[in-house]
Amino acid sequence: MTRLGELIRSEIQRGGPISFERFMEQALYHPEHGYYLRDKDPFGGEGDFFTNSQLQPVFGRFIARQIEQWRREMGSPPEFTVVEIGAGRGETLAEVQKALPDVECVAAERGTGSLPGGFTGVVYSNEFFDALPVRALEKRGTSFTELLVGLDEERFCWLKAGTPGAALDQYVNRYAPGLSDGQRLEVNLAALHELERIAGALQRGYVLTIDYGYTAEEIAAGRFPQGSLMAYKRHQAQQDVLAEPGECDITAHVNFTALEEKGRDLGLEPLGLRTQARFLLDLGEADQFAGVLAGSEAEALRLRLQLKSLLIGMGETFRVLVQRK
Repeated sequence: MTRLGELIRSEIQRGGPISFERFMEQALYHPEHGYYLRDKDPFGGEGDFFTNSQLQPVFGRFIARQIEQWRREMGSPPEFTVVEIGAGRGETLAEVQKALPDVECVAAERGTGSLPGGFTGVVYSNEFFDALPVRALEKRGTSFTELLVGLDEERFCWLKAGTPGAALDQYVNRYAPGLSDGQRLEVNLAALHELERIAGALQRGYVLTIDYGYTAEEIAAGRFPQGSLMAYKRHQAQQDVLAEPGECDITAHVNFTALEEKGRDLGLEPLGLRTQARFLLDLGEADQFAGVLAGSEAEALRLRLQLKSLLIGMGETFRVLVQRK
């Protein structure tokens, strides 16, 4: 068992089963042993997974192009701020700053990362919402049971023992109705809180969210009958998300319907959900990608391979949600 696993085991032994939200919070964000806060870099070939952010400079150039289009549509306001939520190593934000040197660029993390107050501009994120801790539910008949994390000797196990509270019931009824008997669902209340934080800080502008996920219609049609939780280690997907806490990334697909509907409540008008491939193709159409592929002859092959990965390798996996305030 990992060192973090021993700490979680002790917590369960002292106080009983814990929510999966608590387990995931510790696994990813424990200040000493959490997956994202340890010394080892999780990204790239030597890590556990690739993201769009490693495909630079092409990805950053696309984001900068979209931001500049929106800035012009807004009348090129003299004070314009770009905020990346969950910037990680900052590769994308660095490319945006390089392309738009007259724009203020700010990196902010989840929960505690401060946002400028009442600003005009753009808030964007890439694979941010999928890494927020979630609660886990299972439908039984006409009601739901919360799945808790307990112990089976020395291993962590699922326990169907929790009674969902009002907040979870309200989430399911509004953002994921029509689930089948036995179907599992992750409830990301933290995503709604983050959206509140973003909408409260943004006075005028756009919110750009890039992630993998589903809509309420898709989940009701039976997508992810066992839930969407997945762990990743050394570029291999693992379904046992309770094994090796602190050593694996843990993700849950994003409920884009929840982001859209909660956004409406907060004054964020949804402007459409599309695949990443469609989003990038639309951005590159005007000059046939000449701008994002600009560079020396030696760079040309590398840039084209990055573009191919963004369009084909990740293009249908990731979705893009745009909201306007």
